[in-house]
Amino acid sequence: GKDVADSVTEKAKAFCSGFHNIKVETKVQRGDPRDVICDMVEKLGGDMLVMGSHGYGLIKRALLGSVSNYCAQNANCPVLIVKKPKPKH
Repeated sequence: GKDVADSVTEKAKAFCSGFHNIKVETKVQRGDPRDVICDMVEKLGGDMLVMGSHGYGLIKRALLGSVSNYCAQNANCPVLIVKKPKPKH
């Protein structure tokens, strides 16, 4: 929920604070995430969209659609999709 989102946001801000010329903005919007994310990138004039991937399987992705795939096709800037690393055996 909100605690997880806040934790991830704080980690991202902390990571980016070590770099110069990187601006991090947090926005909360309602609506279809695919449209909201693409609209906000355009409205804010983002240079790049970095987003995570849940790594859902083919069937679940086909049924639900993939927000990251949609944004990669429709955002008006480069999109970097970050996947969670696979556990080492």
